[in-house]
Amino acid sequence: MPKKDDFYDILGVSRSATAEEIKRAYRKLAKKYHPDRNPNDPSADRRFKEVQESYAVLGDAEKRAQYDQYGRAGVGQFSTNPRGQRVYEWGGQSKINVEDLNDLFSAIGRGEGSHGASVFDQVFGGGGRNRASAAPTPQRGNDVEKSISLSFEQAVHGAVVTVELRTRRGKQADKLEVKIPQGVKDGQKIRLAGKGNPGSHGGAAGDFLLVCSIRPHAYFRREGANVLLNVPISLSEAALGTAVEVPTIDGPVTVTIPPGTSSGAKLRLNGRGLAVPGTASRGDQIVVIEIVAAKTLSDKQRGLFEQLSSLDSTNVRAGCPWSGESVANS
Repeated sequence: MPKKDDFYDILGVSRSATAEEIKRAYRKLAKKYHPDRNPNDPSADRRFKEVQESYAVLGDAEKRAQYDQYGRAGVGQFSTNPRGQRVYEWGGQSKINVEDLNDLFSAIGRGEGSHGASVFDQVFGGGGRNRASAAPTPQRGNDVEKSISLSFEQAVHGAVVTVELRTRRGKQADKLEVKIPQGVKDGQKIRLAGKGNPGSHGGAAGDFLLVCSIRPHAYFRREGANVLLNVPISLSEAALGTAVEVPTIDGPVTVTIPPGTSSGAKLRLNGRGLAVPGTASRGDQIVVIEIVAAKTLSDKQRGLFEQLSSLDSTNVRAGCPWSGESVANS
């Protein structure tokens, strides 16, 4: 009958057994005592759990070395009791306050004094009592997100804004001036490192993330680094061409509309768009032409348009797939 507390006896192997011999013994016993094979045998379930526990230790080279040195006390675990005290538990029922661990392992080390403490340091990371008491792992604090509303101009040119950093640091919100870079996009996040929630057990603080929300502009709109502007012109301006002053994000400029420009035509103003982050280049401003017909005409205007219509033999719908006519027949 194997000794209940001896992992080697439970697996039926010697203390000099190789890792492969331990694995073979475990597989054989796990198969033999598996609950599915012994549904009505409580003792088989108990043996199966003992085999699992034994292999979890002897199948791990580091845990096996600790077990060989200290027995079950060498493969215990830390926990906190109901009174909030840190304790070390092993063997199911045995436990001790972490402050007394050095004494325990020195005694198990057969009175070898400092050698016992030295082995304890190797097993648990060094530092004796103080190290054992500092078992909690440092945890980084959570990131915090906050939406910030920006005007189109602030997003285009960049800005310095004051934001409140409200985290779990305290009830009083911290105020901080933040530089908004040129050309930020809607939804882009600006990261303020270390300004988020504080960490625990000495861990680093999280980050504060400002999420940019850009308000629409009255007449500009954005496509990437390009700025689009709709510019209406009259029928005569479209036919004869004209020069029109239009706004840009840098101020007004004069744009030449060539004769025969159609509605929807796009004229490009190079380098008049937004800065491209990380480069020295800029996008363009694109002027989108809209031909607007007069809603009312004087008698003279109507007469002139009628004359123009009688002289104009161009079929502008020729070539449309639904027109039934081709450009060659126009």
